[in-house]
Amino acid sequence: MALPLEGITVLEFSQYLAGPYAGLRLADLGARVIKIERPRVGDACRQLAIKHLFVDGDSLLFHTINRNKESYAANLKDPEDLAKVKALVKHADVITHNFRPGVMDKIGLDYQTVRQLNPTIVYGEVSGYGKTGPWVNKPGQDLLAQSVSGLAWLSGNDSPDPTPFGFAIADMICGTHLAQALLAALVRRQQQGIGALVEVSLLESILDFQFEGITTYLNDGEQLPKRSQVAGAHTLLEAPYGVYQTADGFLAIAMTDLGQLLELLECNVTGEQLSQPYEQRDAIKAAIQRRLVARSTDHWLTTLEAADIWCSDVYTYATLMKQKAYQQLDMDLTVSRPNGASVTTTRCPIQLNGDKLRSDVAAPALGNANEQLASEGLLDD
Repeated sequence: MALPLEGITVLEFSQYLAGPYAGLRLADLGARVIKIERPRVGDACRQLAIKHLFVDGDSLLFHTINRNKESYAANLKDPEDLAKVKALVKHADVITHNFRPGVMDKIGLDYQTVRQLNPTIVYGEVSGYGKTGPWVNKPGQDLLAQSVSGLAWLSGNDSPDPTPFGFAIADMICGTHLAQALLAALVRRQQQGIGALVEVSLLESILDFQFEGITTYLNDGEQLPKRSQVAGAHTLLEAPYGVYQTADGFLAIAMTDLGQLLELLECNVTGEQLSQPYEQRDAIKAAIQRRLVARSTDHWLTTLEAADIWCSDVYTYATLMKQKAYQQLDMDLTVSRPNGASVTTTRCPIQLNGDKLRSDVAAPALGNANEQLASEGLLDD
């Protein structure tokens, strides 16, 4: 299957997660993504381990987010290596980096310099908090971005403690925004023959991720979001929305006819409470919780689904992967290096014309494309 970005070359100076996540998606869509890495050490993510898991000398996290790419090892402080990289820039369509403001200027690969080498380049920059302002030098890291953005006060039940997301949501959302913007700039380049400077930041992306909450705050008297005391889920939605404990597990209940649900559960809720499903949500949820904990999850699913109540079990990875619904998605993907080292991960979630996008090419060994790029003449000025 011909992929839509075949023929597009991306030079990825980005490290860690946000920029490489955008590169991963472009690679899935057919682009040739070449990581520009430091000799000997490479992308710092190669040694950033999750659960201290490594495969073939590189962290499992690096393998996860850099599959289907190539690697060119170059010392950007060495004039000879830098000249080869600048030659490669002339053949590129896209460049991404997430260095702190000013670093690429010192190297001589900032946007204004690069566009002299390649006038139609699409140049993407990732920062933590933008290029100006009091936080410009603050470390651009996912947990820190979550923490200053207000996000940590939205998850879990109401308590004095903030609850950050259990994965790198700011990085993933920022990488998604970067990919969207790069693709839009490539479309315009195709139509008008001009390049673009694309800028995204972790903070702006995680603020946009919260557009519901922030918009509500700004238009509702600046009242802070308040988490439910029971069955916490969405801070802005009324009862019964939330996750409840049952006799043997948990049950999620989404938007539904509250009166019908309460009747099915034989809950004792006052008319005043029923008329104020948001203001009285804690009392209503507590009444629902008292009923649900008496019977099994399967019992309640059978009862509620028959009445078209929107609800579901709450799976772990282990229980999810036993479900036919998961298995028919064919999400598991095994990628391998030429030496046989392999990692099982997830495929691209996009389908094109009914075809799932799959590639069994693993994350690159450091410098694996140096000889190939030289043989193609792409390093000659």
